Amino acid sequence: MSENTPKLRAVLDGIPTYKPGKPAASGGPVAYKLSSNENPHPPLPGVLESVTRAAGSFNRYPDMACTELMAELSRRFQVPVEHLATGTGSVGVAQQLLQSTTGPGDEVIYAWRSFEAYPIITQISGATSIQVPLTENEEHDLDAMADAVTDRTRLIFVCNPNNPTGVAIRRPELERFLDRVPRDVLVVLDEAYREFVRDEEVVDGVELYRDRPNVCVLRTFSKAYGLAGLRVGFAVAHPRVAGALRKTAVPFGVSQLAQEAAVASLRAEDALLERVEGLVAERARVSRELVAQGWTVPESHANFVWLRLGDRTTEFAELCEKAGAVVRPFAGEGVRVTVGEPEANDIFLKAAAAFRQRG
Repeated sequence: MSENTPKLRAVLDGIPTYKPGKPAASGGPVAYKLSSNENPHPPLPGVLESVTRAAGSFNRYPDMACTELMAELSRRFQVPVEHLATGTGSVGVAQQLLQSTTGPGDEVIYAWRSFEAYPIITQISGATSIQVPLTENEEHDLDAMADAVTDRTRLIFVCNPNNPTGVAIRRPELERFLDRVPRDVLVVLDEAYREFVRDEEVVDGVELYRDRPNVCVLRTFSKAYGLAGLRVGFAVAHPRVAGALRKTAVPFGVSQLAQEAAVASLRAEDALLERVEGLVAERARVSRELVAQGWTVPESHANFVWLRLGDRTTEFAELCEKAGAVVRPFAGEGVRVTVGEPEANDIFLKAAAAFRQRG
């Protein structure tokens, strides 16, 4: 390396690049993007109008404190404003959490496979990833995760429901796990898909955080609320953690357009729930048909389904793409398929049946 080359942090060497879901092809046959867990519906009523109005003043900086959004979140979740922090999507808030808690020599525990941003943002912070394999049933091995805690552990990510498998942790197991974790270790309940959960035994993390100062809950407007392109998420945590998040936030990171859209979305909850119910019904239909075809499908509590395909993962993804449905492959492991509009789901199901017939 040349002496004239700028010196960069050695920890950046070997960081994997985040792979976004592949977009649907343009200029050819109709193709559907089922690779990024996006909401297939357009903005909720009133949301586009609020963003359009806000666009008239984007020559000005946004409200850095996200005042109106924080007040709306406080009312919606019945938490004090000082227990809230916003960021550029829940993954942006997750990175702020690592900046607030970890550095070289520290450890971060999470299940694997889980959200693929975890190893990236952990390595960027300089900390060491401790990946605990999922069980044979695609579930978090919470006992093994608790056993992995050392005096160097600073943070634990628990993705619930888990991305990309869709499996959720129920209240008794999660509470037992939290009881085992030392109180000076931050447990982050990443609930990006919470709105799609219908099992009453899958506890809302906001309930658990209230009397546990070491629990932080992440939420996003990208999935159920359909604001993926505007990048806004938030955390619910006790004041010390929430305050640290506000300190580590990029100044003016959440645009005024995103803030206005998030507020309008929270106020349109009836319309949101109607759309989510439709996606939940489609999730059930897709899962039933896959099982009828002979697939083993973990029970999903999110807006996607998971198929473990091992070394045939790429082959399956290519077949789906040729059929007109772009899915998200994890090479050597499996595919995650977003529940989209019925037409898209039908194309995917037809491709999945054809793949089974191939043997």
